[in-house]
Amino acid sequence: MAGYQYTIIIGNVGRDPELRYTQSGVAVCDFSVAVSRRWTDRTTNEPREETTWFRVSAWRRLAETAAQYVHKGMQIMVTGRVSASAYIAQDGEARASLELTALDMQFLGRRGERVDVPEEGGASGGYPPSDAEDLPF
Repeated sequence: MAGYQYTIIIGNVGRDPELRYTQSGVAVCDFSVAVSRRWTDRTTNEPREETTWFRVSAWRRLAETAAQYVHKGMQIMVTGRVSASAYIAQDGEARASLELTALDMQFLGRRGERVDVPEEGGASGGYPPSDAEDLPF
């Protein structure tokens, strides 16, 4: 039986995007997004915060749009598929990384902040390549 996964994140961009092209000329753009949640600890009544970082990869036209309009600090909504990978950090500690392959993104902003994206070059359609030859790893 086939499965289906769809993830939505809303957060702030942690670093400016990096655009590159695969050997076959497919655009790939990488950036990070911090998703934070805040709550009050019921036992101590102190405010708490937890931040989860996502490494985001956008492909094709979506990659080129991200490279042009996404910048560090902006608020963004990204939808797509998540994969997790474990690794050992330089300090010897086990860590995990969450990677989101973007299928769509929406630029969100605070008052007074405006991002003009032409409708024709909108922020969607960044599906990853279907064959393994285009994958950068």
